[in-house]
Amino acid sequence: MGKLDGKVAFITGAARGQGRSHAIRLAQEGADIIAVDIAAQIPTVAYPMATPDDLAETAKQIEALDRRIFTQQADVRDFAALEAAVKAGVAELGPIDIVLANAGIAPQGGPEPDQIATWNDVIGTNLTGVWNTVMAAAPAMIERGQGGAIVLTSSTQGLKGTGGDGTAATTAYAASKHGVVGLMRSFTNWLAQYSIRVNSVHPTGVNTPMVNNEVIQGWLERDPAVASMMQNLLPVPMVEPVDISNAILWLVSDEARYVTGVTLPVDAGFNAS
Repeated sequence: MGKLDGKVAFITGAARGQGRSHAIRLAQEGADIIAVDIAAQIPTVAYPMATPDDLAETAKQIEALDRRIFTQQADVRDFAALEAAVKAGVAELGPIDIVLANAGIAPQGGPEPDQIATWNDVIGTNLTGVWNTVMAAAPAMIERGQGGAIVLTSSTQGLKGTGGDGTAATTAYAASKHGVVGLMRSFTNWLAQYSIRVNSVHPTGVNTPMVNNEVIQGWLERDPAVASMMQNLLPVPMVEPVDISNAILWLVSDEARYVTGVTLPVDAGFNAS
């Protein structure tokens, strides 16, 4: 028996990185997965983003666990596309019990020829995309009347904000991740009456293609002052995706049935004062 037997989880940014890890971890505990990803490049992001092949690989790994998965390419900035993905996924797998608003971008260190475009893409993906994700799924969860659990992916930058260098990318990233906390608290107060719990997770640097790439690493090498502000307290440079997935598994399971409205760091001590 798994902790999530019979549950359906809707996960954005599921083609690779943390999203794929979350999908696998929840599937290992019995959940079926509605997996959404843009699986395309956003022009203001300098590192390579996920591809349709990445999304197909997520599906392959979930199916290898003998769980069901529905995949669809959709940009979280496009509310109608997310609504369509939810509708199609529910038609195939059943009602949604769990929502993981995980999709995000981190264009820090890129050339940034257009600061306005960079700002809009980061805020659109990391903040508006989170609102879109919840609003695409929550109404049906409310109508069903069976409760549920929602986890929003923020960052240590949503609690602390160190590492800014004045660029649109760094300021928008910190602003968006702080904004996710505001969304989480607002959703918590709205959805508690329906027994839907809402929490946020706040990872430090995670060993995924969004962080472990030439653009981000080059940025940190060029600016030692920023790099020094990004150090973890525990002697690890980054945590692994499964470390975040395990925390999320706990948050969405019955083991955390009365946990709602919390900002949960998984940060190797980064935020310790």
